[in-house]
Amino acid sequence: MHKCFPARGAMEGLLSRCRALPALTACGHQLSGYVPHRFYHCGPERGKRLVLSRMFQPQNLREDQVLSPEGRSGDLSCKSQRLMLQVGLIHPASPGCYHLLPYTVRAIEKLERVIDQEMQAIGGQKVNMPSLSPAELWRATKRWDLMGKELLRLRDRHGKEYCLGPTHEEAITALVASQQTLSYKQLPFLLYQVTRKFRDEPRPRFGLLRGREFYMKDMYTFDSSPEAALETYGLVCGAYSSLFHRLGLQCVRVQADVGSIGGTTSHEFQLPAEVGEDRFAVCPGCGFSANTEMLHSSQTSCPACRGPLTESRGIEVGHTFYLGTKYSSIFSAQFTNAHGKLCLAEMGCYGLGVTRILAAGIEVLSTEDSVRWPSLLAPYHVCLIPPKKGSREEAATELTGSLYDLITEAVPQLRGEVLLDDRTHLTIGNRLKDANKFGYPFVIIAGKRALEDPAHFEVRCQNTGKVVFLTREGVTEFLSQVQVV
Repeated sequence: MHKCFPARGAMEGLLSRCRALPALTACGHQLSGYVPHRFYHCGPERGKRLVLSRMFQPQNLREDQVLSPEGRSGDLSCKSQRLMLQVGLIHPASPGCYHLLPYTVRAIEKLERVIDQEMQAIGGQKVNMPSLSPAELWRATKRWDLMGKELLRLRDRHGKEYCLGPTHEEAITALVASQQTLSYKQLPFLLYQVTRKFRDEPRPRFGLLRGREFYMKDMYTFDSSPEAALETYGLVCGAYSSLFHRLGLQCVRVQADVGSIGGTTSHEFQLPAEVGEDRFAVCPGCGFSANTEMLHSSQTSCPACRGPLTESRGIEVGHTFYLGTKYSSIFSAQFTNAHGKLCLAEMGCYGLGVTRILAAGIEVLSTEDSVRWPSLLAPYHVCLIPPKKGSREEAATELTGSLYDLITEAVPQLRGEVLLDDRTHLTIGNRLKDANKFGYPFVIIAGKRALEDPAHFEVRCQNTGKVVFLTREGVTEFLSQVQVV
C-alpha cells in the first residue's frame, strides 16, 4: 500500500467513527448533491444561518477613503463606481479591470438567470465559445485591421496570432459553417452565451460601465430567409424589452449605426442617465427615437412627423443588428432549402452588457450614499438585525434567530436570500446604516417591540421607505410576495 494511505485497520476505524456522526447519518442520502456553504454558521442549535460577519466584504464606508484604480479619489466620476467601491462590491485590479466580490457575483448570477429565462423563452440555446479567437478568422472578415487597437492581441509560443474576443461573430459563423448537413427544417438557430469579453479601451472609466474586461450576453441567429430573420429580430428585441421591464429599468430602444459589426439594421437599448456617453433623441409625438449619430448635426425636428425632438443622455445596455449574409457569405454558413438548393443563412447578432446593466441600474436607482439594486438582482433580499449585546432588548436575540429559521422554512423562495447581521457589538442604528448602504430590499429589526407578547418586528422596505411592525406570522406573510430568481 502507498505510504500516503492509512493501513486497512486504521481506515476501517476512521470510517466507523464517521458513520457514528449524527450529521453524516442524517445527511447520508443527500451527500451526492451536497454543496458546502462556506459562509454559514453551522452550529447544530442554530441550523444553517447565513451571517454577515463571515462575508468577504471589504468596505470603505468613508467616502474620503475610496480611491480609484489610479489612486485619486477625484477620478470617481460616477455614482455607481463610487458606491460599488465604498460598500465592497468591486475592488480595482488594474485600469479597466475589477475584482468582482461576492455580492456582485451573486447579483450577476441572478441577472444571468433572468437572461437565460428570456432567451430560452424564444428558443435560445446556450453555448460557450473560447475567449481566444484565431487571427485568421478576423482576417477573413477584415476586422483584424478594422478593429485597430481595440483588439487585445497575443501570440502563442508557436507564433500563432490570437485576440481576446470582444465579440464572436466570426467564431459562431465558422462553427455553424462546419455543420455541413444543415436543413431549412432545423432553422432558426438562436445561439447565445454569457462570457467575459475584452476590449483595449484607450481610457477606461466609470467603473463597470466602461472597462477592458466585462461580461456580455451575445446571441447569434441563423434564419432561412430575410423575412424570417427580421421576424427573429423583432422576437429578440421583444425579449430585451421584457428583460428590462422585469429589472425595473426604463430603457429606450433607438435606431443606431451598425459600426464595425456591420449589417443593414441596428438598434440600441439606452438607459437614460446623466453620466451616459451616448446621446439619443425621442419624438414625444410619434415615438420616433434614434441615436443622435443617425441625425444631421443641426436636426431638431422629427424625420417622421416633423415634430420637435427631445434629446437625452443614455447608457447603452443592449445592441441588436440584422446582419444579412455579411458573415455567412465569408464562412459559407449554408443550409439546404426545400428544393435541395444550398443557401446562405440570414444572420442577426444581439448583445447585452451584463456587468454594464448591473452598474447602470445601480447608477440610476441609487441615492447619493446608498446602493439600490435593479428589481430581482439584490444579492440578498432580507437582512435581519438582532439587538446589541448587553442592551435592554438583548433577550430578543433568540427570537431573531428563530424568525430567521421560520422565514427560510415558511417562504421557500427566500432560502439563501436571508442574511443575519450578527455583529451584535454594534448598535442597531449603526447596522441599520450599513444595511441601508448595502441596499437589502427588506431589513427586519428586533427592537423594543420584539419584547412584547406577541413579539413585533420592525420591517423596513428600503425601496419604498415603508415601515411596518409585524408579528412572526405577519413577517412571513409579508415576505411571501417577494419575487426572486
